[in-house]
Amino acid sequence: MNSESSRLATQTRRHFLKTSLVGAAGAAWAGSTVKAEAAGEIVGHGEFRYRVDKSWSRLDPAQYPVNDCHEMVQVSDGRLFLLTNHRKNNVLIYDTEGRGQGAWTLDWGGAHGLSVHREADGREFLYLTDPGAGKVVKTTLEGEVVMELPHASKCGAYGPHIPYQPTETAVGPQGDIYVADGYGSQNILRFSKEGKYLGKFGGKSSVANNAGRFLQAHGVAIDNRGPEPLVLCTERIRNEFHWYTLEGVYVRSVYLPGAYLSRPVIHGQELYSAVCFGMFENDFRMWRERGFVTILDAQNRVVSNPGGKEPVYRDGKLEVMLQDQPVFRNCHDVCVDRSGDLYVCQWASGKVYPYKLHRV
Repeated sequence: MNSESSRLATQTRRHFLKTSLVGAAGAAWAGSTVKAEAAGEIVGHGEFRYRVDKSWSRLDPAQYPVNDCHEMVQVSDGRLFLLTNHRKNNVLIYDTEGRGQGAWTLDWGGAHGLSVHREADGREFLYLTDPGAGKVVKTTLEGEVVMELPHASKCGAYGPHIPYQPTETAVGPQGDIYVADGYGSQNILRFSKEGKYLGKFGGKSSVANNAGRFLQAHGVAIDNRGPEPLVLCTERIRNEFHWYTLEGVYVRSVYLPGAYLSRPVIHGQELYSAVCFGMFENDFRMWRERGFVTILDAQNRVVSNPGGKEPVYRDGKLEVMLQDQPVFRNCHDVCVDRSGDLYVCQWASGKVYPYKLHRV
């Protein structure tokens, strides 16, 4: 480990709040003795229908407060890692029953993006972003920082006054790291697994339809469903997904009218995304409090909208999608576990913990 990594690791250990929570007695968990099972609404369509459990989390908000629950991932041993922007606990760790497994923090007030990558030797690492601070770090599952990517203005990607506010990361099959500058200059930056800057693609779009460019490059993932892996990116403001080669060559887009998308999530042959903002019928402006989840099949056709209206295609074109049941406010991420259940994280929604959607 180099001197910079050592400094970061030392700093992280100072903030490390590892807590052994399984089986703990007392009031650490809300409902640790008895957990009421909510009846739950049924949301979704076709084969993708779910029972909503709003009281899934057993954490005590007084001890484990959250502001926004931004993103969640599941690691290989089944634990769920939730990213929040509360400085006391940036990461909360759960089992699938909502019981706490631990917590730690980097003392970030702007924690936003969380992804997990399993390396060739089987070790898993998390990648976290803080847009306001312009930070992207790689950590162990215990919260030790092992690498920080250089700021875009320090590695040759941007000039000194170009905005850089990274929102999301994804790791390619050769270890290259793709960083979505979703709140900054709308590029996807590419780094080697060692953190060396390799190039960028995308860029800010005009109002005209500039294929492969962005008004908001909010999320990024690697799509392995086809004959070759592709970089899949969210164009939130235009309600689109964009696909690129691993080298950044634009391939295609899919338009989802009415859905202001969060990051893309691949599970099996399906593509999931939380819809943070939505529209009203005959009012196509971007509105808060209109969130839902959307699910696409292997052909990238919408097959279910939990919390939204049933998707309708006419003459091969998808009609505008709208919220139906006001189950969610502003959905920021959806995590899919091994059994196909969903966990929905929300932004600006009253500091609620994730809701679990049990597949039915």
